[in-house]
Amino acid sequence: MCRGCFQRISWTNDTCGLSGMTGKITASDSAIGIFDSGLGGLTVASAIAKRLPHENIVYLGDTARVPYGTRSPATVVRYARKNVSFLKQQGIKMVVVACNTVSAQGLGGLADGSLLPFLGVIRPGATLALDASSGGDIAVLGTRATIRSNAYELAIHEVQPTRRVHQIACPLFVPLIEEGWLENDVTRQIARTYLAPLADSNVDTVVLGCTHYPLLANILRDVLDEVVGPRVQLIDSATAVAKSTETLLAAHGLVRASHGGIRRFYVTDAPDRVASVAGQFWSEDGLESVKLEHIDLLDH
Repeated sequence: MCRGCFQRISWTNDTCGLSGMTGKITASDSAIGIFDSGLGGLTVASAIAKRLPHENIVYLGDTARVPYGTRSPATVVRYARKNVSFLKQQGIKMVVVACNTVSAQGLGGLADGSLLPFLGVIRPGATLALDASSGGDIAVLGTRATIRSNAYELAIHEVQPTRRVHQIACPLFVPLIEEGWLENDVTRQIARTYLAPLADSNVDTVVLGCTHYPLLANILRDVLDEVVGPRVQLIDSATAVAKSTETLLAAHGLVRASHGGIRRFYVTDAPDRVASVAGQFWSEDGLESVKLEHIDLLDH
């Protein structure tokens, strides 16, 4: 393991969850484990850190295998299980699946039989979209796998069965974002192509159904103004997921009482290459940059 350390604290897989800490250590001191196919889940991790600054966080971005949205469901689940296995070794108290593709295709399989609380991003995002909408149509932008699963439409229809949902696969967004092409003419033109079907629609709310997509908010806002009009609201589920995380921890008696949570970040490939992009996903007061540690997750 490469030790480009963010904090010189040893994370272990013991019951307490963190070693190197002084005083009485309980399960609540263990970390919140968060993973995504790449760096996009840092938007969720950042929102959780802002809402719960006292909590310890360990993040894993599977940058060696990004994007997940083009993979088969079986492959997505296999990768996700590897990620969860690694996080468990770090001594965590819950898992936040900050990946829409995994949340849509494999969340139940990951949580099955585990004593840890699991939280995905689909339901919080769908609920937030319904709360924000003025009664118009809702559009969902996501990876091919997320759109193919119909997960957002199902979650929305559980609450409002007659609400019309437009689902648009945007497979090129993730690789463009991982390359840092956030204000690029090529990215803007691709966005126009993807969003063109929404012209003349009754859409008033657009869900960013991938944790990478908030980094394209400026471009998407501009293109939506062109195609649909300025009335459209963009929904980033990160804030809703952070709120759900707090609720879930409280329900299980796992809220950490101490102050000054520790943050650790791991990637499975090229920490030097992706470090500059990682900083754009993460924003927390007092943290100027994200320091990434490299790990190898063998794909058996």
